[in-house]
Amino acid sequence: MRARYGIPLKITAGVAATAAAGLVYAAGFEARSFRLRRITVPVLPPGMDDLRVLQVSDVHMVCGQNKKRAWLQKLAGLRPDFVVNTGDNLSDTEAVPELLDALGPLMEFPGVYVFGSNDYYGPRLRNPARYLVEKAQGRHGLNGNKPVVGAVHNPWEGIKDAFDAAGWVDLTNTRGRLKLPQAELAFTGLDDPHIKRDRYERVAGGPDATADFSLGIVHAPYLRVLDAFTSDGYELVLAGHTHGGQLCVPFYGALVTNCDLDTDRVKGLSTHTAGGHTSYLHVSAGCGTNRFTPVRFACPPEATLLTLTARA
Repeated sequence: MRARYGIPLKITAGVAATAAAGLVYAAGFEARSFRLRRITVPVLPPGMDDLRVLQVSDVHMVCGQNKKRAWLQKLAGLRPDFVVNTGDNLSDTEAVPELLDALGPLMEFPGVYVFGSNDYYGPRLRNPARYLVEKAQGRHGLNGNKPVVGAVHNPWEGIKDAFDAAGWVDLTNTRGRLKLPQAELAFTGLDDPHIKRDRYERVAGGPDATADFSLGIVHAPYLRVLDAFTSDGYELVLAGHTHGGQLCVPFYGALVTNCDLDTDRVKGLSTHTAGGHTSYLHVSAGCGTNRFTPVRFACPPEATLLTLTARA
């Protein structure tokens, strides 16, 4: 008869206790441990004055998130030259007033924005393991998956109206400009590639030669979009969407990006090469989570203050 070996009760209890402690940490502490990332990017033309850019992404506001709301309000104390919002502002159909209250002080500064899928549609409960399966199969969002049926529609129009009223420039598959005291900037933006709303053919043609500097802006950093921006000669592309992997392995990093970007570039500053040109890419890890998975591990929520400096 084959011997049967059980797992000692103490080991089972220890594993369960460790898992429970990790969940408490991920949901109770790290998901609300907001950070500011500061980086310098040498992309401006020689002789141009520095520009300080605050990038806010993936807020995923839910009613009652007072700590997040207060932290976002305090970011206005950085006094950036302009703000870039790279989408996914909501995770609660009732949270538009709280979102606008959180971003209100930032809306006193010049800004631009694009939307992500969670601005348009409410979140759905799904098994986190599906992200690993989709990664293995090369399927992400609506890029290879079946169309979503019965989605909850978010009240994104109220967000757009408030952003527009504040003077923020809507970059939904279009170009826009900001005239600052020290420079005139041009932007080329796309709607969310994660749900196949990007239309690069409408904005193709490269940086605006009449502006002092041009940037590419998009929510989800899909490779087709990065290839297009880079091939067209943009020096810098800003994106969000990935949550930095959200649940990461200490000393290893992210397991998924929720798009076809590699995990080595899931957050922070990196480069992208296409069409004989190399661009800087900054991916924000964002400051929120889907309301059904309100946890982060080895990947704290963040906003980023980018200081753009002149190339050597």
